[in-house]
Amino acid sequence: MVDLWYPRGVTSPEQRLRYYASKFDTVELDSSYYAIPQKRYAEAWVQRTPATFSFHVKAYGLMTGHEVDVRSLPPELAQFPHTVERGRVRDAHPDMVGAAFDLFLDAIDPLREADKLGGILMQFPPYFTAASPEELTRNLAYLDGMAARLEGYRTLVEFRHPSWVAPGRVENTLAFLKERGLAYVSVDNPQFPSRCTMPPLAVATTDWAYVRFHGRNADTWFAKGGTAADRFDYLYSTAELEEWVPPIQHLAETAEETYVMFNNNRYDYAQRNAAEIATILGEDVVAPEGELDAPPTLF
Repeated sequence: MVDLWYPRGVTSPEQRLRYYASKFDTVELDSSYYAIPQKRYAEAWVQRTPATFSFHVKAYGLMTGHEVDVRSLPPELAQFPHTVERGRVRDAHPDMVGAAFDLFLDAIDPLREADKLGGILMQFPPYFTAASPEELTRNLAYLDGMAARLEGYRTLVEFRHPSWVAPGRVENTLAFLKERGLAYVSVDNPQFPSRCTMPPLAVATTDWAYVRFHGRNADTWFAKGGTAADRFDYLYSTAELEEWVPPIQHLAETAEETYVMFNNNRYDYAQRNAAEIATILGEDVVAPEGELDAPPTLF
């Protein structure tokens, strides 16, 4: 991606962020899922982006029930009870998770202070389900506690198990999110006959709407041992992007702000598809301070 999308001479992290911010007015920060960033990083991000730029920050994995690399644990978290298996933190004590929320929010506070913090993306694992009464009760309680911890922040909730929006459940799920001011994240991802992935449901439960495009690579979606780039190795066609124009326009009519984000992070696919859908949507898109490039050619 670096070689394909950034111009020659744009090599340092600062140069890359400044260049990116001249083409797009928002970014989704995913590195924070793997480790809580240092506060000085957020301070630098503020300085290197225009006043109207916004960062959506993906929550640290411990905050959404994921196993995390033990090497990512700050000393403040390592003191809490937990187990380690194959280098991954498991069975984190609730106090450890609570402390992770506190450290995470403190780390990204410079973004909030500068009015550059968009949403906090809470992407839950596929095993966070509503498939049984016990799981539903337990996981709704967690969402309730999460909403309290993140009160005052824009919180984006991405489910990865379709039980949350299954017939007979979807209305209650959306009502639950709406009552607590939690924004439902609409997704585009591979669909299978078994219906084991989230369907492309375009709804808004707050004044913010948020859509994530993960690609439609069914061959790599459940592959073991691959990288994230392998899983999201997919370039949307123009026709596939156009499928989403009516849903996105509907979201824009429903919500005050609608964000369309691309997570198909192989090569420069995300930037290409983001630029293309901005062109397709035309006047519906709020232009950033710079000008959007036409979709570049992949050599």
